[in-house]
Amino acid sequence: MSTRAKVAVGGVAVGVILLWLLPLWAALLVMVGVPVVAYLTLDPSQRRRLRHVSRKQLGR
Repeated sequence: MSTRAKVAVGGVAVGVILLWLLPLWAALLVMVGVPVVAYLTLDPSQRRRLRHVSRKQLGR
C-alpha cells in the first residue's frame, strides 16, 4: 500500500472516530479547522507556491 493510501485511510479512520466520539458540529470543526490552521501557518511565499500547484503534484 502506498504512503498516500495509508494517509487517506488514516484520515478516514480519524474522521469516523471523531464523528462517533464528538457531536457533529465539534467533529466538523476539527476536520475543517486543522487544514485551515495548517494553511494559515505557512509563509506567504509557501501559500503562493501551494496555490500554483495542481492537486496531482501535491503528493510528491
